[in-house]
Formats: sequence, C-alpha cells, structure tokens
Amino acid sequence: MAEENTTGGVPATHDDEPHVGGIASKLNWLRAGVLGANDGIVSVAGIVIGVAGATSARGAIFTAGLAGLVAGTVSMALGEYVSVSSQRDTEKAQLRQEKRELAEDPDQELAELAAIYQAKGLSEQTAAAVARELTEHDALAAHLDAELNLDPSDFAKPLQAASASALSFTLGAALPMLAILLPPQPWRVPVTFVAVLMALAIAGIVSARIGGSPPGRAALRVVLGGATGLAFTYAIGHFVGTAVT
Repeated sequence: MAEENTTGGVPATHDDEPHVGGIASKLNWLRAGVLGANDGIVSVAGIVIGVAGATSARGAIFTAGLAGLVAGTVSMALGEYVSVSSQRDTEKAQLRQEKRELAEDPDQELAELAAIYQAKGLSEQTAAAVARELTEHDALAAHLDAELNLDPSDFAKPLQAASASALSFTLGAALPMLAILLPPQPWRVPVTFVAVLMALAIAGIVSARIGGSPPGRAALRVVLGGATGLAFTYAIGHFVGTAVT
C-alpha cells in the first residue's frame, strides 16, 4: 500500500503538477518566450541570409538585419500588447457582469452555482452544500472560478506580455546577427546556417518538454523547416541580387 502523503489532513500535491504554486502560468510565459525567441531567430536569419546571398558588404547585411530586428521587436510587442489588452478587457467585463448578477439576484446565482457542481457529478444535496459554503466564503471568487475559470489575481498583463515578447524576440534575433557579422566573409553563411539550426533545435526541444511532447520530433520539425527557409531566402537573395547588379 502506498504511503499517504498528507499535510493537515489534506493530500499533498506533487511538485511536478502544473497547477501548483502558479506553475501553469509560469510555463505559459516560458512557452511564449521560447516562441518569441524562435520567431526572432527565423525572421532575422532569413533577412541576413537573403542579403548575404546578394552581397558580401558587411554594412548592408548589418543594416538589413538591424532593421529586421527593430521592426520585428516593435511588431511583436505591439501585437502582444493589443492582443493581451483585448483579453484583459474581456476578463474585466466578465468580472463586472458577475458582480452585477450577484448583487441583483443572489438566490439565482446560488442555484446556478449548485447546478454547475451537480453537473460535474455531485449529488443535489452535496452540490447545494458546496455552493452555499463557497458563497459564504467568497461568492464572487466561487462564481468566477466555476462559471468562467477566472482568477482576478491572474488576469492578463498587457505590458508584461509585450515586454516579454519584445525581449525574447530581440535575444533570438541577436544570434543570427552575430553569427553572420563576426566570421570572415567566406564563413558567414555556413556559420549562420549551423548556429541558427542549432538554436532552433534547442528551442524545439525546450518547447516540446514544456508541452510534454516528444522532443526529437519537435526538434527535427523546426530544423527542417528552418533549413528550408534559410536555403530559400539565400537562393532568392543570390539570384535577385545577381540580376539587379
């Protein structure tokens, strides 16, 4: 018989469960950071590789890469801010509506809460008792959790999301910039290819482990996609640059 692990009569939770201590929220931020870095790597690598296919001038490659980095960072931050702001507005609207409903018809809301727990498998008497106790403790929190799966302390934070996206994109974009600018001219493209594909493989593995999926398959998928994209942009830059000059 397995040893029962309890604290004060309540079974202790496992440290690896995603809902413990806000771990799920932290994993979401980590996943967003990995995806932002991945976007920065792929976007700017495609730009600098494409320009390198057309010219070996370090200044032109740097200018194009820097423009891509700045534009991508601003775009990521602004897009994330707008998206998360819309989410937060929706959450606040739902909060106001629930407050209004509780103030206008508390009995109906109590019955609704009991019905929710009864639909989850509790008996009518138990569901009514649970709803009553939760309402006495914190009616608003009980309804937000049961009806809307919302926690006011964990509402979306637009500025934090925008900052995280901008930072992760910038860090990801810095890698192909350094990889193509630091080596001597004959090694620029090969070094960038290798550095970018290695970074993508790591990002794929990290993302897969966060999501609990097989890391090998995820790494292979992003590496193949990245290699195809880089080869394509280099070919476009080479042929278009040759034709223009």
